[in-house]
Amino acid sequence: MHPQRKKRLSLILLALVGIGIAVALALSALQQNINLFYTPSEIASGHAPIDTRIRAGGMVVDGSLERSRDSLDVRFKVGDGAEEVLVAYSGILPDLFREGQGIVALGKLDENRMLVADEVLAKHDEEYMPPEVAQAMDKVNQMKLDASSADTSEAK
Repeated sequence: MHPQRKKRLSLILLALVGIGIAVALALSALQQNINLFYTPSEIASGHAPIDTRIRAGGMVVDGSLERSRDSLDVRFKVGDGAEEVLVAYSGILPDLFREGQGIVALGKLDENRMLVADEVLAKHDEEYMPPEVAQAMDKVNQMKLDASSADTSEAK
């Protein structure tokens, strides 16, 4: 083999190794920054990982909002029509946050499956609902309809 060819081959192999390392680092960084979305039903059933940053969304349960008298700490429940999850947050809630409205909270589940949120996002206007929350609510409503139609057909 000519020395010129050997040099080219080693440069090509070195470039391929460099590209492989860059791709591996990029995939590793993306893996760490992914925040998977979970519904309250998925959290309650144990599908959501504990102590990993996740997004959870649903409707703020009426009457569940508790504010601390001496700090910015709040607790409230988020539900999807089937299950509810307790959310703890310390900070100023968005202006559009209110009971009965759709929200998405970002944070980590503790050992009691309570979401300790570091960010709470409220819907933008009266018509908007986060797509994940809307899909989760539709799924729960469909399951309820299927169950009630099964009960009705069994009664006959």
